[in-house]
Amino acid sequence: MLQDKDAAQLLPPLIAGLVEQPPWQGFLEALRARLGADYASLVFRPLPLGTPEARVIHLYAGAPSPPEVSRHYRENFYLRDPVPYHAMAEGRSHALADLLAAPVTAPHGASYFRELLAPSGMNHLRMIRCAEPGGVSGWITVTRREADFAAGADRLLEDLAPHLRAALAALVALERERLTADITREAVRRMNFGWLTLDAAGRVCDGDAIGADLLAAAGLSVQGRDGRLTARDPQLRRQLHAAIRELAEQPQARPRALVIHRDPWLDLLLVPSGGRMGATRATPAVLCYLHADHWSSADRCEQLAQLFDLTRSEARLALALSRGATIAEAAPDIGLTVESARTYSKRIYAKTGARGAADLVRFIHRSVLAMA
Repeated sequence: MLQDKDAAQLLPPLIAGLVEQPPWQGFLEALRARLGADYASLVFRPLPLGTPEARVIHLYAGAPSPPEVSRHYRENFYLRDPVPYHAMAEGRSHALADLLAAPVTAPHGASYFRELLAPSGMNHLRMIRCAEPGGVSGWITVTRREADFAAGADRLLEDLAPHLRAALAALVALERERLTADITREAVRRMNFGWLTLDAAGRVCDGDAIGADLLAAAGLSVQGRDGRLTARDPQLRRQLHAAIRELAEQPQARPRALVIHRDPWLDLLLVPSGGRMGATRATPAVLCYLHADHWSSADRCEQLAQLFDLTRSEARLALALSRGATIAEAAPDIGLTVESARTYSKRIYAKTGARGAADLVRFIHRSVLAMA
């Protein structure tokens, strides 16, 4: 168990280091100072092999190897590295002599010390491996040039091991969540959805960057000292204020959708918040989701034609139907009679596999076309 003084000195930066960028700089510096080391490092791979971000992370405090020595390791010595990293007993401190004395390391141990460690001032070394429950290992290394570490160094590292293991598990979980969040954020960005939160009076409480960008394009704005969401168009303004008032007064009311533009498409959805924002901030009354299509109708028709093997006229009709137009409303814009448009719609349903207008909307707006 860590002594109280060591716990007070090392555990706070270990915990705080989870959210540092790069992580654990303060902890490594504190560990280096505590052991009187010239150099302290942590090496780990935060995600499993095969994932896009499965890179090796190398964090350090103090003086690293000279550039020419690091280059020599990468270009010439990497595959002959004699340290049995994965064979090290987990949670036990290892001295350099122990690591290089193992039979598997003996052939290259002397050259490893002579060509890499000694030129880096790493004449004395301690290393410990910690493995979190998911199987990800991290290696803490501390080195000195002039004299070996004091007798208590091994005990300190081994007492630190449970805390390192827990911190490593937390960081691995955070890295996985960050990767998931990055992918999700990119998908949302491609679909061009933004959000705002509103109070019962229609005042904007919060929002994301995409939602803020879409406000101006939607003909909406935040006006007045109270920051109330409003619209330049009088009819849209009345619809917007009426919808916000209804949803704020009736939390069980159905969501309200408003179409702002049709080409390029831009709409918004107002939803009662249902108190889902948690207890750390004031709960808004209404959530406002904004959505825009950066592509023109001509571009979308071309993409639809490619995706579902539609003719140009079929693609134009499919897009119009997916945006709420009836066959009678869409036919004149496309240059078709209503009867011809009905025939075209049957071909569209056959090619897309849709069983009706509702299916067609889902296929078009939930296909990869939405992320193009």
